[in-house]
Amino acid sequence: MRLVIDGEDREATPQPGQCLRTLLRDMGRFGVKRGCDAGDCGACSVLLDGVPVHSCLMPAFRAEGRVVTTVAGLGNPAALHPTQKAFLDAQGYQCGFCTAGMIVTVSALDQGQLASLPEAMKGNLCRCTGYRAISDAVAGVTNVMTEHAVATVTGRDLGAPSGVAVVTGTARYTLDVAVPGLTHLKLLRSPHAHARLVAIDTTAALAVPGVLCVLTHEDSPQHHFSTARHQDWRDDPDDSVVLDTVMRFVGQRVAAVVAETVAAAEAGCAQLHVTYEVLPAVLTPQSALTPGAPAVHDGPPEVMRERRIRDAAHNLVAELAGGVGDLAAGLAAADVVHSAEYHSQRVQHAAMETNAAIAFVDADGILVMRTSTQVPYLVQTALADLLKRPRETIRVLCEQVGGGFGGKQEMLIEDILALATLRVGRPVQLELTRAEQFAATTCRHPMTVSVRLGARRDGTLTALELDVLSDTGAYGNHAIGVLFHGCGESVAIYRCPNKRVTGRVVYTNTPPSGAFRGYGLSQTIFAIESAMDELAVKLGIDPFDLRHRNRIKPGDQMVSFGGSPEDVEYGSYGLDQCLDLVRDRLSACTEQAESTDWSVGSGMAMAMIDTIPPRGHFATSRIQIAADGHYELTVGTADFGSGSSTVHLQIAAEALGSLPSRIRLAQSDTALGGYDSGAFGSTGTVVAGLATQRAAEALAALIRKRAASMHGREEGSSVLHADHVEIASQEVSLGEFAGLAAEGASDGSRRSIAFNVQGFRVAVHHPTGRIRILKSVHAADAGRVINPMQCRGQVEGGVAQALGAALFEELRIDASGAVSNAAFRSYHIPTMADLPPTDVLFADTYDLIGPAGAKSMSESPFNPVAAALANAVADATDVRFRRTPLAADIVWRALSQHAAAG
Repeated sequence: MRLVIDGEDREATPQPGQCLRTLLRDMGRFGVKRGCDAGDCGACSVLLDGVPVHSCLMPAFRAEGRVVTTVAGLGNPAALHPTQKAFLDAQGYQCGFCTAGMIVTVSALDQGQLASLPEAMKGNLCRCTGYRAISDAVAGVTNVMTEHAVATVTGRDLGAPSGVAVVTGTARYTLDVAVPGLTHLKLLRSPHAHARLVAIDTTAALAVPGVLCVLTHEDSPQHHFSTARHQDWRDDPDDSVVLDTVMRFVGQRVAAVVAETVAAAEAGCAQLHVTYEVLPAVLTPQSALTPGAPAVHDGPPEVMRERRIRDAAHNLVAELAGGVGDLAAGLAAADVVHSAEYHSQRVQHAAMETNAAIAFVDADGILVMRTSTQVPYLVQTALADLLKRPRETIRVLCEQVGGGFGGKQEMLIEDILALATLRVGRPVQLELTRAEQFAATTCRHPMTVSVRLGARRDGTLTALELDVLSDTGAYGNHAIGVLFHGCGESVAIYRCPNKRVTGRVVYTNTPPSGAFRGYGLSQTIFAIESAMDELAVKLGIDPFDLRHRNRIKPGDQMVSFGGSPEDVEYGSYGLDQCLDLVRDRLSACTEQAESTDWSVGSGMAMAMIDTIPPRGHFATSRIQIAADGHYELTVGTADFGSGSSTVHLQIAAEALGSLPSRIRLAQSDTALGGYDSGAFGSTGTVVAGLATQRAAEALAALIRKRAASMHGREEGSSVLHADHVEIASQEVSLGEFAGLAAEGASDGSRRSIAFNVQGFRVAVHHPTGRIRILKSVHAADAGRVINPMQCRGQVEGGVAQALGAALFEELRIDASGAVSNAAFRSYHIPTMADLPPTDVLFADTYDLIGPAGAKSMSESPFNPVAAALANAVADATDVRFRRTPLAADIVWRALSQHAAAG
């Protein structure tokens, strides 16, 4: 057929059943993304004869004779379309994976649609931004500052270095490359929650045209490892193999088929004949702990303990117990005691780019893994260990990463891809479908948390008890760290002489839990901060006053039951400011109920987080001067929407007295040398950024020394200025310093603490249970904010994602153990219409540990949101919700029961 694509007459021959999205990508239009293949997310949006459509729903043959416009056809880096320019000026993106589709849709809106933007954009989803920056772009707001020569580069709203590439669709994400000889891998997955493989017959699968090979457990190294990636591999239990003989959850991979096409690989999977011995399953942590319950992981006790599993026979991965003071005495001294149980549900990361990778062996015999990961260096180490290959024979890299939120701090696909490419001797690609992403990757740990608080009449806490039961699912990736971290800062934020913390994390035959934004704190903070408000009601004390009275303060001893508090210190402190900022802004919000059907109330919650993971986090940076006078900065950390790339340029530019545009950035590629533990735990700025600061400062010193020796002057008489070295009245081109280089490193051993406070004013509709957010306020203690625009975006995105979890997101497991809502239309992430703007306020602090006074702020805004919302709803309705999500039907039922009870 013939059609016009981005102004060019083209000829194409669609495959039977092919959609327009895959056809366009086959033709090199990589700005058209795959986010769902169900018409839910809009990442694949194109204009068809000027009308926005989801190309994943459009059969390719229906484009015959028509005009198709992708984001690349709207404009290019040299001549931006007005919509592209608007998104660039507002930085209406973070990871940028959804941006091309957003721009295409916005470009075709008329004035009436622009006036009702949330409705017009309901078919385009963003997981990162919270939509405010997108709304700013459509409104013509300019958030990005024009770069100009200034003495101070940090603290300014400079745009991301990939901005132009993102808005024109030329930014290259994992699969946005044309690879000669590419083959495709698909996975057969278990239909049973617990089963043992009896036999796999591959004969029919191998006979499917285009199938190259089938991998089963017989091809798998019998090497146990954890899919979780940490600097210290001993942080997680070794309970996984590449392909196992025991299936422990519905969706676990059974076998892999490699074929010439995706269709052939899928057909091959359908022709695999597997015989299972179905085993009894446990689907809840309570049932998993019942005496006589089936063991999810079975084996000799000494072997299980070697793999760092506490008690496999009883499904116990890990437990903790600790305390200070005398809890019983603290409870006895209390005038008021409150105790209750709280529940947090499974939540999926829902990054717009699913887990995907391409593996191949290059001409030098290097195994190359191009993958969507937060941890390229840790994946390299894991593959080397698994395959028994030297690390230097493996290269792991990522370019643009389409979101992560902890879900890509795993090795979920790279291991099977490595086996596949080594077997077939050709490049192999695996891209998880959205359904696979929901059902077969990881989610937030569901937790049951019991809290008991005791206090005197004046609000002084006398006792604090926390008991946590965490469900890690079928595998223990991140199980231990999430439990310990969740039981750490959530308790440490309060001054109380008598504390006791207990916790258990348990295996079940459900999809694995894993690292998720906040790393356990959102669940425990929901419990503790809800309990604090319930205590405030019993005492008749304002919730802000109760927090002020009991908050941790500088000089207080750091006491943590979930980690290593000995290396945590007050680099700066802004919790008091955050509380006051939110209180003042909420008090100015005076909206009242519009009718007797509505009730209005306000609520708040606070949170604390250590700025770096414990036990060290390592990063190296290198900066050198190129022959053309530009600086070349190489860092190991990946940027998946956190803005760390911009921050690195700002930090380096300020140290060098230059401009960010004079620095070329290379990153997240193990072939570049250096090392980085990975972009998790909000370390992209505070650890990797510190390494960049040290490298740039070292290079600045070398330039001054070299310039002084060249001109016979004292070293101190030379200063850096913009793009040259100024020595008295003489100017020396940086090109004369070509090859001069310096390195910097950081190990993250000193950790500061950051604080967040969230406030809401809400209206609750009694006839329907609908919650309307009238005001959302968030105060953050981020130290000195290096890029306020981007940091604001991190906060807005964190609040937005947390509101989804608080209001309606829940990964549901049916009676068979399978995920029952593995699609965006049944797993509802927030749309633009669902979210209010959030007022973001920053405390005025300067951290003595982080680079340029900064502290981390990528994950912590998520943590206090659910509790603040539940507290606001309770204030409005006098009904307490101790379980999330607060979906409309749940709220309606509780309000109706409350009204009936009088």
